Amino acid sequence: MGIFSVIMHIAYMILGVEPTQKFLPPLSPEEEKECFRLSSQGDEKAREKLIEHNLRLVAHIVRKYYTSTKNTEDLISIGTIGLIKAIDTFNFSNGARFATYAAKCIQNEILMFFRSQKKIGCEVSLNDTIDIDKDGNPLTYIDIISTEDTIIEDIDKKIQINKALKFIRDNLEEREKQILIMRYGLGNTQAYTQREVAQILGISRSYVSRIEKSSLEKINKYLSGEG
Repeated sequence: MGIFSVIMHIAYMILGVEPTQKFLPPLSPEEEKECFRLSSQGDEKAREKLIEHNLRLVAHIVRKYYTSTKNTEDLISIGTIGLIKAIDTFNFSNGARFATYAAKCIQNEILMFFRSQKKIGCEVSLNDTIDIDKDGNPLTYIDIISTEDTIIEDIDKKIQINKALKFIRDNLEEREKQILIMRYGLGNTQAYTQREVAQILGISRSYVSRIEKSSLEKINKYLSGEG
């Protein structure tokens, strides 16, 4: 059985009978970047790893937008083809988010499938209904084209937030920590304006602004890999 058949089999099991927790977790940004680097050099194991750890995205899109579709297995197969195309064409060096790119490729592959089904006998309109969601609302082509899927972005955002908090705790000076905590309400504390922080600490507002800006630049450099 080839790698593509294996991936199809895994996808069918995941969407059909296996519970959500059986999905392989998303790769960390570092792991994902390394897999793309190896895959671009012809490493099939790295490519397979990228596919397996992103099948969650295919299943999520099919479950979210095609709940009443009878040919679920077909859509999983088609969506996985879109995922594989995304992996093979994604430029990991430009800093873009793979999840956003992959979601569009998956949706476009499914959209092409529906277009091919309607090609005989009529023209395809972007306002044509292609499915009905679980609440009975019609789903059109334009909905698929314009929808942003954020499942992986939400996870990545949480990871970045945790990294930023750790950096603040371990690397910033006490005054910098104090001002950021007060300004942004970190640790379930109240958030204050720059003027309020200046009054509480007995310093000038311009000094608060300089410290805040400098601290945010440090965090940004750290998260972007420059620090």
